[in-house]
Amino acid sequence: MSSGEVVYDVVVVGSGPAGATTGLQAARHGLRAIVLEQDRHPRFHIGESFLPRNMTLIRELGLAGALSRIPQTHKVGASFAFGHETEPEDFHFQNGLLAVNYEAFNIERAPFDALLSEEARRAGAEVVQAGEVRRILALADGDVAVQVRLGGEAQRVVRGRYLVDASGQGTVVGWYLKTRRTLPDLKKAAYYGHFTGVHRQPGTRAGYPLVVMCDEGWFWFIPIDDRRTSVGLVIDAEVARGVGVPARSLLFWALERCPLARRWTAEAVFPERTWTAADFSYTCEPYAGPGYFLVGDAATFVDPVFSTGVCLGMMSAVHAVDQIAAVLGGRIGARAAQRRHHRFVQRSSSTFFRLVRRFYRQPFRELFLHGIGPLQIHRGITSLLAGNVFPVPAAPLRWRLRLFELLIELQRFVPIVPRRAGFSLVDGAINESPAR
Repeated sequence: MSSGEVVYDVVVVGSGPAGATTGLQAARHGLRAIVLEQDRHPRFHIGESFLPRNMTLIRELGLAGALSRIPQTHKVGASFAFGHETEPEDFHFQNGLLAVNYEAFNIERAPFDALLSEEARRAGAEVVQAGEVRRILALADGDVAVQVRLGGEAQRVVRGRYLVDASGQGTVVGWYLKTRRTLPDLKKAAYYGHFTGVHRQPGTRAGYPLVVMCDEGWFWFIPIDDRRTSVGLVIDAEVARGVGVPARSLLFWALERCPLARRWTAEAVFPERTWTAADFSYTCEPYAGPGYFLVGDAATFVDPVFSTGVCLGMMSAVHAVDQIAAVLGGRIGARAAQRRHHRFVQRSSSTFFRLVRRFYRQPFRELFLHGIGPLQIHRGITSLLAGNVFPVPAAPLRWRLRLFELLIELQRFVPIVPRRAGFSLVDGAINESPAR
């Protein structure tokens, strides 16, 4: 190491919401941070629906005013329906068990991500765009180094004390350490794009994301602004391969086969281009170790049905930086800080994984859509889906989740709530006896 070489306190890989929040929080702690982004902002990204808990964090970070300048839709709930049904069931965050914020928004990610990256730069972090991390050269407490390609063929070695991986599904550290593990029971593929002219619900429900459930997966409809709607399909990966439809056409094929989705897009203008993501549920445990902390999708990716991605990313980013600041300030040891961060990510994400795994089962869908249960179970689940899981769900939510899981198992054999027909996207037919 040369005497004039810059050594950063925090080297951040990626400047999406998790990476930009890492840089912002690090700068506010007085740490010298560099944020390395392989693309250039603004760039397209999916994940436009935010949770109320995320909005609370945005306010805590002092970003609400700046974000209000970006077009968005007000979100205070969400809607769910089976593919053959005509009207969705609405879930309102204000009906949750906890008396906390129940408001959020849907927003286009390109300007949102660009704004967060700019806020990190304004706070004092060095933000490098078109800076692709090609190799990890060192990864130890107090000594990390990465090789970065800048634009064309120029190379740069960036050194620091700790590395925060916010590289999203690139999972730079996960691949380097060979810890990235796809979850075989959640092997899905997603197909999505931005549409105009999609049907909207009236009044405040106009901002509600709609989830349309089929036996093989589900659609999302997320109103982004006055004109555009994010529309996507998440489907079992093997099913997607088996239908014999090219990836570029699969979303359009599915919309035509689903009655409710077809009605909502009857007057829509379809995009010329759609995007695809596959095998996107995974973990890269442990979420912290010698020299590194993982945040957001670089740590783990939860199926997006409950819109958890940005919230998990930003919350884990703040937590990681707080731990690094404590280590560098001599208030905690590195191993203890890494254990804390691992527990934080593991405990908060595990709640969503539990709900997601059950979402694909018919008993969950029947109980969930019924909307009313004993001991205010439904209100507890609503609070969890609003993002109230950090650092762990409160006790009144934890025991209600366990009871809800028990009722799901009972529903398989005894109709605690009325049975509901499913809809098969592949068969294009109502299924009176969907799998349990």
